Amino acid sequence: MLCSSSTAVKNLPLKRRLCFLLKLVCFVSSVLIFCEFLIYYVVIFQCRWPNVKGGAHMAEKETSVLKAIILADTHLLGEIKGHWLDKLRREWQMERSFQTALWLLQPDIVFILGDVFDEGKWSSPQAWADDVRRFQKMFRHSVFTELVAIAGNHDIGFHYEMTTYKVKRFEKVFNFTSGKLITRKGINFVLVNSVAMEGDGCAVCSTSEAKLVALSHKLNCSQQHYPLYRKNDAECTGEDSAPPEEKKIPFTEKYDVLSQEASQKLLWWFQPRLILSGHTHSACEVLHAGKIPEISVPSFSWRNRNNPSFIMGSITPTDFSLQKCFLPFESRVFTIYCAAGALLVILVLAHVQLLTPPFYFAQRLISKHKAV
Repeated sequence: MLCSSSTAVKNLPLKRRLCFLLKLVCFVSSVLIFCEFLIYYVVIFQCRWPNVKGGAHMAEKETSVLKAIILADTHLLGEIKGHWLDKLRREWQMERSFQTALWLLQPDIVFILGDVFDEGKWSSPQAWADDVRRFQKMFRHSVFTELVAIAGNHDIGFHYEMTTYKVKRFEKVFNFTSGKLITRKGINFVLVNSVAMEGDGCAVCSTSEAKLVALSHKLNCSQQHYPLYRKNDAECTGEDSAPPEEKKIPFTEKYDVLSQEASQKLLWWFQPRLILSGHTHSACEVLHAGKIPEISVPSFSWRNRNNPSFIMGSITPTDFSLQKCFLPFESRVFTIYCAAGALLVILVLAHVQLLTPPFYFAQRLISKHKAV
């Protein structure tokens, strides 16, 4: 069998073999370009900015809408746990997703709700510098778009791991401080270091809480990493909510969510009209005190879920409207590669005559039958 196949290949004219090889290269290149580049445009192109209620009335007042993209839990891998292939795959997915979203949607501002890095709590100065360099390459943006990042437990550690040094180096890179007020187009955003909402009077915690109290009368929208207290995700719905088997697992205060005390403090201090959080890697919408919505934003990375997404927000000083934008599903990209690979094998086998087309196979059977 091997000898006959080798002879068949050798008997093919050189020009025909080169032509077939060129076709294979074009086929493989087309699949790669689609799966690693074009698919992001195809999927994100379908996302549209939501309309704000009373948009016409706001236009009369010449008040423009702030277009904000909110994403969470990018978890850039570090030198300790990060395999090079995992880094390459996940970081390319996030870079292409982010750059495509910027080009198609052109937001005014982008918020990342914590856990920017996966190993910030352990990183040496050299590893931290390398992680920051990779982040700045992946999430590069024009001067017309502002990027704001909030600290998460993987960036500065859980409360028992958090140190002033880790907090300061995150603040230096991202110009972030807990209790920092950002005002854009008349809308106030307060950035909360939810890791510091421990309530035990630690130095970082006391400073953070003092700043929040001072800003409490100015708040419109609260952004943080930890969600406010809720028992579990049992009430969360949607295709990107937690899996059914995980929804009823009780949350641990100060680990999965803020404590009840810290949550009540934030609600009492600010009475925000919107709360945005991350951390759980799954989507959820919760109503606090019967009137204050909290949106938990799912992870932006394939490493944490098959169907990552981000939130698109159209916000004015008096109203807001949110819309979810899904990224390409990792499973669908994998299916395309598998189908293309199977087709490639069939084409090669047919070309070297190891896979006989059904018509010729039937014709040979008929000829043999007549001969008998």
